[in-house]
Amino acid sequence: MNENFDSLLSSVQNDRVKQWASLLDKKYRDRSGQFLIEGVHLVLEALRGTAKVTTIVYDAERGIPGELKLERETNDTDATLGLEWVQASRSVMSKCTGTDTPPPVFAILSKLSVHKEALYRKNGLVVVLDGVRDPGNAGTIIRSADAVGADAVILGKGCVDLYNPKTVRSTMGSLFHLPIIEADLKELLPEAKEKGMKLIGTSLQAEHTCYGYDWTQSTWLLMGSESEGLSPEVRALVDESVIIPMVGQAESLNVAMAATVLLYESLRQRAYNK
Repeated sequence: MNENFDSLLSSVQNDRVKQWASLLDKKYRDRSGQFLIEGVHLVLEALRGTAKVTTIVYDAERGIPGELKLERETNDTDATLGLEWVQASRSVMSKCTGTDTPPPVFAILSKLSVHKEALYRKNGLVVVLDGVRDPGNAGTIIRSADAVGADAVILGKGCVDLYNPKTVRSTMGSLFHLPIIEADLKELLPEAKEKGMKLIGTSLQAEHTCYGYDWTQSTWLLMGSESEGLSPEVRALVDESVIIPMVGQAESLNVAMAATVLLYESLRQRAYNK
């Protein structure tokens, strides 16, 4: 198809442009059930995953990015069937992404739908975030969970919004690769214990290191906020705490680094301990 047939939006006062730009605000994301992703890599990852992409908007001056031209020409796969392509002026691209130097492309998606079955798989591994407020930390933990083949990630109340543009960017597309659930941990954690999941936290007072825990069993790894760790309500539900040993002078690891160390010890035991 010829990209010249795509409609052109040039005014930042256009109603659709205002609607897309409003997705930078959590209130409007929640109200519409949609969110925005930006950049070629994220758009490609969304199209290759199970996300429902409704509209792709590209910079009219630069044209469709080369990496996306095949999707534009076919437009008949499950991911691209019925997908709307729109050209936009540089000012529209900037307004909708909240950046002075806008990306060449952004897309509008429906929020991800997730089924809870992934949480309770036999010998499964689930990462639970309790009050992790930094988008970079949350995104990095989601990437690490994806990298080690975890079954799901749960964001408890008080965590950064999954669909915050900074969180989305920092996942580097991993949010399209595994189930990510936003939930009330006070309800979900007791349910997990009833189903036989072991709830594992970290503590400087722990008697066992992370290398002494058996990560091959059904495990939910609980990681707390950057400044305060796990909340008292969540800590009370923990079955066992582990400590990451440190032999140098560093006072601590940040939550994303700590989660990654623990997840890779889990991977080592599960896949490389034969």
